[in-house]
Amino acid sequence: MEVEPARRDAAALDPELLQLAELAPGALRENSIIADALYSQWLVLPETAKLVKSLIEDAKTGAVLNVVGSSASTNAASSSSLPSMFPAGSAPPLSPRSTSGSPRVMRRGSGAGPSSLGSPLKLVSEPVREVIPQFYFKNGRPPTKDLKEQCLSRTDHLFFGGEGLQIQEFRSVTKDICKLPSFFSSVLFKKIDVACTGTVSRDAFVEYWINDNKITMDMASQIFEILRKPGYTYLTQDDFKPVLKELLATHPGLEFLQGTPEFQERYAETVIYRIFYSINRSGNGHLTLRELKRGNLIAALQQLDEEEDINKVLRYFSYEHFYVIYCKFWELDTDHDFLIDKENLIRYGNHSLTYRIVDRIFTQIPRKFTSMSEGKMGYEDFVYFILSEEDKSSEPSLEYWFKCIDLDGNGILTSNEMQFFYEEQLHRMECMAQEPVLFEDILCQMIDMIGPENESYFTLRDLKRCKLSGNIFNILFNLNKFMAFETRDPFLIRQERENPTLTEWDRFAHREYIRLSMEEDGEDASNGSGDVWDESLEAPF
Repeated sequence: MEVEPARRDAAALDPELLQLAELAPGALRENSIIADALYSQWLVLPETAKLVKSLIEDAKTGAVLNVVGSSASTNAASSSSLPSMFPAGSAPPLSPRSTSGSPRVMRRGSGAGPSSLGSPLKLVSEPVREVIPQFYFKNGRPPTKDLKEQCLSRTDHLFFGGEGLQIQEFRSVTKDICKLPSFFSSVLFKKIDVACTGTVSRDAFVEYWINDNKITMDMASQIFEILRKPGYTYLTQDDFKPVLKELLATHPGLEFLQGTPEFQERYAETVIYRIFYSINRSGNGHLTLRELKRGNLIAALQQLDEEEDINKVLRYFSYEHFYVIYCKFWELDTDHDFLIDKENLIRYGNHSLTYRIVDRIFTQIPRKFTSMSEGKMGYEDFVYFILSEEDKSSEPSLEYWFKCIDLDGNGILTSNEMQFFYEEQLHRMECMAQEPVLFEDILCQMIDMIGPENESYFTLRDLKRCKLSGNIFNILFNLNKFMAFETRDPFLIRQERENPTLTEWDRFAHREYIRLSMEEDGEDASNGSGDVWDESLEAPF
């Protein structure tokens, strides 16, 4: 090996007498062995030891380090203090400086004094720590000082005198301080008055609303906390009953029901059923905070508190909508036992449904009945049915009918499953002297309409992506709506374009309410001939 002789030759040289001939810039790069030997020899020079010791002392004290390239002003002076192993003018050229300045120059600045950043060793050992502010609060975010003072000021004004407020006086607190719909007044009052004293003091209200951080919550969280029972993480239908009771007692649009408590109860039940149908997507009767926030109930409650005409609040609370649902149920419930069976339901919509789909509904596959009566559907079950039948564009409706058609429950609708239901439709068309449409042609039309990811079957995801997916179910089991879709009445098309915000359910309820009102007016004009209502249950709608 040639490495060791080269090192010995370099070590034997006298540093004072060491002189090198002129070297080309790439000479050392081509012969790295000589370069390593020269570097080792340079390290043992006395001047090198003094320089390294001086640099270490400067680094400890934070002084400017006098090294080559540290700055433009110190470069010449410091280069003369370094023991050079190259003849004058023979050192390799430095890389050209950037016109924007060396990073070291930018960090150190142009001053000759000590660096503002101190020692580089100190910077490495003590990195800058970024403080992340707290973003999660188990009991809600505490109110700011200004917000707390404003709320306390308004509270002191309403609780003037210090004697507390009774339930009939608490409405202004609910509306002005808590910014909640006024018909939450009673339930909020009872939530604070846990001892049932009949009075809420200022301190009790401040403790519940301000100190417990209710004031900083969004309205959905506030309502959820007010309604839910202690120890529960969800809301049930019973939790909404006190709110509906106060609504019926205080809303001007429902004053005409004051003398008919049985219909007040039916109205409240219908509203609650509609809320859980639309918002409780899990279908287990347990309404979570997440479901409440994702739904549109809060917006409907705010509108309800400001609107005197109850029928303009189309979401959940319209009395006309309740009237249509209840009358439809009453028409089918011929024996008025508040239960309907298969033979009753098959008459719905002028016998528009097929026997196969009615049988499928009564298997309770789409939704388990709550009637507790074998083979019969209760009022709540009918509410879920009619909302699904009359607005097949909504997600709850699509899920309801998808379960009906999915005979094997594997999450896809195959052509065999769809053909099973369409066969009865085809037979009915033949009996009515309608020109039959073969299933193969219908299947091609449905595939073009939906555009599924896989043309051999439909998934629920495919149906939810298409605005026309509700027509698939009408084709399979509702002959009247299937024929209406094929003909497409221009008048109905113009109505949809004029009111694009209305849902299919809104349009259906409006049409049916007008029809039912005209029928009732006609019966009144003929002295009640052809009675539809039982006298013991009839109400002045």
